[in-house]
Amino acid sequence: MVSLSVYFESPFWVGVLEIVEDGELRATRFVLGAEPTDPELYEFLMRHGVALLERAEAAPSVPVEERGERGERPVNPKRAAKLAARAAARVTRRGTAAQEALRLELESTKSQARVDRRERERALAERRREVAHRKRIERRRDR
Repeated sequence: MVSLSVYFESPFWVGVLEIVEDGELRATRFVLGAEPTDPELYEFLMRHGVALLERAEAAPSVPVEERGERGERPVNPKRAAKLAARAAARVTRRGTAAQEALRLELESTKSQARVDRRERERALAERRREVAHRKRIERRRDR
């Protein structure tokens, strides 16, 4: 199941594409800018939909908790509060499964950007050393 949510996150409109598959949720977030109209949103999805789906598929997955069935007996409110407190103590993550998936995607893109930046800086330093070496050789030749 694929769902798209568009909401306002000051100062921009943001979209979240969620894919739920085999009890796993994957999500990706994208910024739309100004409030999109329905035709603009449709055009955006036609143009960038495949890339968004690929980005969501590449994102880390988070297990989705299934909701209880309707035929269950009601739980005593005190017991429900106790169970909720235990569950909250066990849970280490914050927010919904979609928020967790977005957090994991952000962490992975940050780590990839860190690696890319380190590689670019290394290449730039190597190039500067090479240019300085060439200049040094040229100065020696001119003497």
